[in-house]
Amino acid sequence: MKLTVFFDEHLQFWVGVIEEETDGRLRAVKHFFGKEPKDAEILDFIHHDMQRLLGTTTQTLQTSPREQRRINPKRMSRIAAREVQQKGASTYAQQVISMEYEHRKLERKSDSKRLQEELKERKYALKVQKAKLKHRGK
Repeated sequence: MKLTVFFDEHLQFWVGVIEEETDGRLRAVKHFFGKEPKDAEILDFIHHDMQRLLGTTTQTLQTSPREQRRINPKRMSRIAAREVQQKGASTYAQQVISMEYEHRKLERKSDSKRLQEELKERKYALKVQKAKLKHRGK
């Protein structure tokens, strides 16, 4: 599991991206912190909200399996320095987050369409009922 906190210039917010890879599947979630989070806020988020938030995602992405072998300490420090310099989340995480966004957008669209149809049916039923009452002279 990996948490990356960075400042998003487009949104003007501090954003945290959580990535979790299990069994070759990657799940990712974006969390908006708003103003720059303090270390205590990040720790509180990790201990209380991170698992719950990661449980809400339904979209995953297949990743290629990596070999687990010992990495030279110098290489590890170069990798760590590269990740510190990197702004934002990995491309895989961005793909998963956009897939989740599209999935929720489709759900929201279908729900609003269903509610619109129900409202239309209710209005029509009320209109018919009023017409019947009017026809009876009431």
